[in-house]
Amino acid sequence: MPIILSLLAIAAAAFFWINRARNAAQATQDLMGVANDVRAAARRFGFQRQSAIHPVDAIEDPKVAIGALAAAFLELDSFPTSDQKTAMISSLREQLNVSHDDAEELAILGRWIMSECGGAEPAIARLSRKLFKLSGQDYFDPLMNVIKMIAKFGQHGLSAKQKTALEDLKHGLKIQ
Repeated sequence: MPIILSLLAIAAAAFFWINRARNAAQATQDLMGVANDVRAAARRFGFQRQSAIHPVDAIEDPKVAIGALAAAFLELDSFPTSDQKTAMISSLREQLNVSHDDAEELAILGRWIMSECGGAEPAIARLSRKLFKLSGQDYFDPLMNVIKMIAKFGQHGLSAKQKTALEDLKHGLKIQ
């Protein structure tokens, strides 16, 4: 009897470690897939990471800045919903006159740029200044329409962080 229990314990331990290794491999593949998505989105919009320059400073297309601002604004809500994400993508598509796939890639690239800024709050301030350098106030209305759509599908209107972010946007875009 002890031999059978020992064999069962060894089989259970082997099963546990095999599944653990399989799950680690799957997690690695998922991370590689995310990295490939970011690379593909960056390539599509002509964004190139330069070694001595912050990613925000390397942005040359105002659409990329708006996608990053939208992703940062969405992230400021306590628990963004799938409806908000869908609204953001459809609003990016409508306001920037891009395809659905391009809008999704703008959101992916924007989320990565936001994470490179160290979070949503610092990203909003930095990206709004960059958007002003790229286009002045030309993209203010499309950006506000994207933000309104995100807020429309929010849980309780604008959060306190989102209200502060709107002030940062006004300051960065030099709106009186």
